[in-house]
Amino acid sequence: MEECKQYRLFQESQPAGALGQASMDKLLVIDDEADVQYSFRRIFNSPDMELTLASSGEAALDLIPKLKPDLVLMDIRLGGLSGLETLRRIRQFDTKCLVILMTAYGTTQMAIEAMKLGAYDYLLKPFDLPKLKIVVASALKAARDMRQVVSYEPLLASEDYTLGIVGRSDAMQNVFKLIGQLAASDATVLVTGESGTGKELVARAIYHHSRRNTQPYLAINCAAIPENLLESELFGHERGAFSGAVGQRIGKFEQCHQGTIFLDEIGDMSLTMQTKILRVLQSGTFERVGGNQPVQVDVRILAATNKPLDQAVANRLFREDLFYRLNVVRIQIPPLRERKEDIPLLVNYFLKKNAAHSQLAPKSISPQVLEALRNYHWPGNVRELENTIQRATVVAKGEAILSGDLPAEVASAAAAEPPIPLSPEAGQAEPLQAPADLRQMGQLLFQWARTQKDLKILPAVERELVIQALTEVRGNQVQAAKLLGITRSTLRKRIEKFQIRQDLTIR
Repeated sequence: MEECKQYRLFQESQPAGALGQASMDKLLVIDDEADVQYSFRRIFNSPDMELTLASSGEAALDLIPKLKPDLVLMDIRLGGLSGLETLRRIRQFDTKCLVILMTAYGTTQMAIEAMKLGAYDYLLKPFDLPKLKIVVASALKAARDMRQVVSYEPLLASEDYTLGIVGRSDAMQNVFKLIGQLAASDATVLVTGESGTGKELVARAIYHHSRRNTQPYLAINCAAIPENLLESELFGHERGAFSGAVGQRIGKFEQCHQGTIFLDEIGDMSLTMQTKILRVLQSGTFERVGGNQPVQVDVRILAATNKPLDQAVANRLFREDLFYRLNVVRIQIPPLRERKEDIPLLVNYFLKKNAAHSQLAPKSISPQVLEALRNYHWPGNVRELENTIQRATVVAKGEAILSGDLPAEVASAAAAEPPIPLSPEAGQAEPLQAPADLRQMGQLLFQWARTQKDLKILPAVERELVIQALTEVRGNQVQAAKLLGITRSTLRKRIEKFQIRQDLTIR
């Protein structure tokens, strides 16, 4: 309890009555760094907040039963008991205590483990102060709501698994959180995204952090197997079912009994096969090719596609009932061009991966090369970036990768300068050429916004552009985001920021 004494004295110096309010939120911060503790004192110095500090997981575990905090903010790396182990023990005796983990060493594994163990959220250091306050306010509201409802059971733990998923962008952090939240569920998951974004890696991550991780996992590329062979591959066949069927064969679904099957590129599956997959999802039964006896299986299905299944359903190329059966939980993997802040991390990861494979020291990379990699639009996404780094590592003549080691189309991106349609020094706007379509205009305006953040005209232009896009598609956010060339989550943030819903109803 010694670690908590100093701030207890600080609390007692607050105005009388401030700590005795029934509606006061109780916040416990666990961090062994004095400057972090000091920062939280300043940030949450409020008469409506009871803030307590602890310097170790052991001290916090002694304190929590008596304090009964509504929210715990805890560093993952602590002297003594780690943050993850402390979280695990907290969840064992108080499932209503919400925990937000903090770390300066954010990794895919930590993100998934944190959410899997029942963390409300986790934050990366250094903090974005407005985001920190929003997350804390949201957690405290959830804690207040939870006082009136039955708490959920803590999520199950599973063994560690090293994943090749890299990213600190908000979009990828949301993917990691969803993987962790799915750990205790057998829900069917649909992973969507462009080719090369890492859909199969995400499916494997879901499996390795699920309750079925000790059972079989099989992946089938539905686009790579001819239709006449796919049914036999998935469901097996009886002897004599067709020419060459000299014996009974067990299909992938039977092999995966009590395990997980990953159906990649399910959007390329024929309508006939879709019907058979639907039956498995509905009843857990199927028949082998040439057989008439139903086979019962318990299989979790993960599916992935790079095609817009919503559109395929509208065009009657994909069964609507199967789509809704698969789309229980959807994980959308962002394209690399929408998370370019992850490119340096990915480059470093691939350099180390190639070095480990060749048993040589990792190559270094020049700033000009990194700038070219950041500027390139990456139509092949992460897979294309990995291939580019592998090629550059092989052809580089020295210890450093230079611009000449990159493919010509990538190297030329270093010279590309972003358009600057407005010059604040001149005080006058340059004529803005109208693009051919709304998507190009959206991309141009967002580039402008990133370079001219202080101009007050930009929010007005950006707001009007979002309104025009939503009006064009009659409020459909998915289509509006495509028109603007941004993600749907980015569009939602703009709608909330500019309070656009009310403006649309006026129109």
